[in-house]
Amino acid sequence: MPPTLARQILFALSTALLHAQAPEARFEVASVKPNLTAACRGRWDLSASHGKLTAENAPLLRIISRAYNLTDDRVSGPPWLDSQCYDITAKASGDLPEHALMPMLQALLKERFHLVARRDSDERPILALLVDKGGAKLPRYGAHVPTRSSLSDGRVLFMARHLPDLCERLGKVAGRPVINKTGLNGDYLIVLTYLPSISTDGDPADSASDIVAAVRDQLGLKLESQRGMVEVLKIESVDKVPTGN
Repeated sequence: MPPTLARQILFALSTALLHAQAPEARFEVASVKPNLTAACRGRWDLSASHGKLTAENAPLLRIISRAYNLTDDRVSGPPWLDSQCYDITAKASGDLPEHALMPMLQALLKERFHLVARRDSDERPILALLVDKGGAKLPRYGAHVPTRSSLSDGRVLFMARHLPDLCERLGKVAGRPVINKTGLNGDYLIVLTYLPSISTDGDPADSASDIVAAVRDQLGLKLESQRGMVEVLKIESVDKVPTGN
């Protein structure tokens, strides 16, 4: 074989290997079923750890946003996404952490719901979630910390395990995306009580806002008004009924 032709073949093979995409990681077994109870807007849960993912009564919007590590307000698609709920049980081949299971959840959504979506970005007013000067007050998940199960003074009790869930709640109350810039990752025992009303006039990061004061005093975090590019997910098509298990 002429040396020039050999070099061309070697270059072509090297280029093909360079651009070849690795196959998507997938769960070994997975069950996906619509939740047909009347309480779809009620209590829901999605947990992922040690190679297992479970969702109970979870709106598809929440499942997609968790899979792509985004808050709900940054996922756009058909209006029914937040009103159709599903139960999922999936298991990977090894004892994998949550961040390794999310790409598998993305693959599951593409396979069972025929999800077609693309990442994009928008510039928007945002609230940056930062660590306050006194340091964060976030016990690790599983810590024995006394918490109240209910309130009677008009305040709302919110509990979460992950900072993206906290950002989602704060964004809904404040009316703009909240971006986690704390640098903190992992599972925490996040407990926050606040008055649900917030003024729509002026800056939601004003210290007079109860939610801002609650975040600072109870969690050791702060909300700061900024403007920035926000990653969004635009859903082009998705099925309501998942394919069979």
